[in-house]
Amino acid sequence: MPQIITANELKTKGVSILNEETSDGNEVIVTVRGKNRYVVVPIEKYNYLRECELEAALLETKRDIKEGKFVKESVEKHVKRIARG
Repeated sequence: MPQIITANELKTKGVSILNEETSDGNEVIVTVRGKNRYVVVPIEKYNYLRECELEAALLETKRDIKEGKFVKESVEKHVKRIARG
């Protein structure tokens, strides 16, 4: 369960509260005026999540290629096609 801190706590306690609350490797939710606005995670966890995101994109791309879901065209045709929306 992520810890929740307020923007005011972050303002008054600074980065030290983030260090304290993320020391177990979990994320911290920062609330602003009672609403969840930001998530802070240790850099190691961020790097892991980013790697997972990139791996998922790679798998999706490989699947699309295998299923023939791609377009082979010149740069000029590509730019015209995507510019049309």
